[in-house]
Amino acid sequence: MTSLALGPTAGTPLGRINPVAQLAAIAVVTVVLLTSLDVVTPAVVVGAELCLLPAAGLTSPRTLWRRTWPLLIGATSVAVVNVLLSADADAVTGLGLGLRVVGLALPGVLLVATTDPVALADALTIHWRVSTRFAVGSLAALRLVPLLVGEFESLALARRARGVEARTPLARVRLLAGIVFALLVGAVRRGSRLATAMDARGFDSTTARSNARGSSLHRRDALFVATTVAVCATAVALSVATGAWDPVFVGG
Repeated sequence: MTSLALGPTAGTPLGRINPVAQLAAIAVVTVVLLTSLDVVTPAVVVGAELCLLPAAGLTSPRTLWRRTWPLLIGATSVAVVNVLLSADADAVTGLGLGLRVVGLALPGVLLVATTDPVALADALTIHWRVSTRFAVGSLAALRLVPLLVGEFESLALARRARGVEARTPLARVRLLAGIVFALLVGAVRRGSRLATAMDARGFDSTTARSNARGSSLHRRDALFVATTVAVCATAVALSVATGAWDPVFVGG
């Protein structure tokens, strides 16, 4: 099971941060990590993100693994593939790329682990003036993700029960591709039915909607975003000071 299947953990310190503040912090981290190819910047950012794990309730190694194993596998794959296929890449470059993947994806894991999708939709419509149709559609999509993960596991177990097993790496890839294709077909069908049902219930209406729950921004939200900016600025400063800074826009 992944972080998307487990859903948010209630009552965590990070969960008290407004969702739009978390999204703003994610945007800052994304911009910083995409502007340089060095290893120092993502290392500092990832270190700061790891410090947030207890605040997100991710203190158990088992829970942390269940929520992050796709991320870790993806980061390792990116690092290894770039080192093996690039003539100019070395272990340090591969490490930097792997850390960058972790740094970009881990904030999303923290967001999913601490934020109720309903609170996210409310915050988007109130603070960022996102259209209600888009916010409700995003909410519905997030609600369906655990179902998709459960279906993925069911398809894998069903094929194993029929004796369809992968004994070689190539066979595993083919088996995974078949499961993903079946899952994609089912997701498209379910999405079409859900869209029709939501339109029938008036979610496609252009009439302005009120918000029953509300969403408030507090001083801690501004402090969270400001701390994120400070951490990213420190990461860039350390990278420049050590001579590792390799900005993308210069052609590095």
